[in-house]
Amino acid sequence: MTRAVVATGRGAVSVTEVDLPPVGDGQVRVRVRAAGVCHSDLSMLDGTVRVPYPLVLGHEAAGEVVEAGPGVPAARVGEHVVLNWAPACRACWFCTHGEPWLCAATAAPAVPRGDGPPVALGLGALAEEVVVPAAAAVAVPPELPWEQAALLGCAVLTGTGAVRTTAAVAPGQSVLVIGLGGVGLAAVAAARAAGAGPVIAADVAPGKRDLALAAGATEFVVSDDTLSRTVRALTEGRGADHAFECVGRSATIRAAWRATRRGGTVTVVGMGAKDDMVELGALEIFHSARTLRSSVYGSSDPDRDVPLLAAEVLSGALDLRFLVTGRIGLDGVPAAFERMSRGEGARSVVLF
Repeated sequence: MTRAVVATGRGAVSVTEVDLPPVGDGQVRVRVRAAGVCHSDLSMLDGTVRVPYPLVLGHEAAGEVVEAGPGVPAARVGEHVVLNWAPACRACWFCTHGEPWLCAATAAPAVPRGDGPPVALGLGALAEEVVVPAAAAVAVPPELPWEQAALLGCAVLTGTGAVRTTAAVAPGQSVLVIGLGGVGLAAVAAARAAGAGPVIAADVAPGKRDLALAAGATEFVVSDDTLSRTVRALTEGRGADHAFECVGRSATIRAAWRATRRGGTVTVVGMGAKDDMVELGALEIFHSARTLRSSVYGSSDPDRDVPLLAAEVLSGALDLRFLVTGRIGLDGVPAAFERMSRGEGARSVVLF
């Protein structure tokens, strides 16, 4: 048994004990040391992403391997690892064509696990312990702080990858980021590090200003009906070269589209609802010459990119301390979801 955060129904969450399955072939048991409370977890809890209940939440975490199953080297016991909710199979068409983030074996939002409730994205990492495929545990240096290691597993990998890999933002290009949760703030930091300018951060909550500036934004604006005009005023009348939508709603995707220059690129990073439709006029699509695309998991290969990001953190090139705005225990997760719903803070991190 292990204590875990379980969504028991739409909007209903509790901390309870659940069965932990035995460690099978090719699996490891990980004692979780830190886990981030991610907006994707909230999307599963509030019904934006449809999942069965009960469901063990959580997918952004780091911990220590405490048991290795058959087929896994015993030397892995004791490793510090970041959990990867989309381990690549390395055999499907996408993996063999250089797109492991689109792997055909990527876990569904809810994955069955033994006799217990399903787990979110194959991990269910808002728990004291998890049993996961060994491929889902990416080794990192033991000196990496637990709370920063956890953030590499989703927010940082996703936001940084969207800027660096998906959009390939170049020095001097203008960037707009809409939605300043953990992923959006990571995108802001990555854009500034890439030499972009201006870097415009937008959110409906005026209280996100200080976080945006700490992440490296050169401008903070409130995301409202005037957003497009405001962004154009900050970009010599053209609009942003790149807009990153980190909310996952049709309204903000449309706002990002309107605030982007002709020939610019809109990258959708937020995970939205299946029935939230985005409407664009056919003539507008033609005339604007914009590119609209998504960034799944930052177009990353976690086996490669997590160790690289960990090295940047340890060297001081990547500072993630500003992202952690709450350090809580497992029992504090329901309140963290409430704060997230109100648009408060960046990341709450559970420390065990």
